[in-house]
Amino acid sequence: MASFAKLNSNNIVITVEAVVNEVIKDLNGVEQEQLGIDFLNQLYNTNDNWKQTSYNTHGGIHNNGGTPFRKNHAGIGYTYDEIRNAFIPPKPFNSWILNETTCIWESPVVYPTDGNRYIWNESTLSWDLLDNN
Repeated sequence: MASFAKLNSNNIVITVEAVVNEVIKDLNGVEQEQLGIDFLNQLYNTNDNWKQTSYNTHGGIHNNGGTPFRKNHAGIGYTYDEIRNAFIPPKPFNSWILNETTCIWESPVVYPTDGNRYIWNESTLSWDLLDNN
């Protein structure tokens, strides 16, 4: 299945649709993004802005060793960045910084690796230990 993200006028993802791979293959069997866009616009009788997205891509890495596509699989609320040709998730906290390579937001303090569970505290800019009870 191929996935397509529908964008609003601000390039925010408002829905993600799955399309059978055969729909996006041309006469030579080569996948073409435009065929999926045309299919969806015909299906919904619209002229919406769609971008293909890869379910298997996260942080610029393809989970199955394939070619990563647009940095991250799109989700509702993600932004499509035309300059980076990437889907970027919503910023979780004001202090977090976009990793330009992965297009994933990162905390200004590295998550502890001591085996415990933590939650981000924006007011102290630190990781607070979760009560494991």
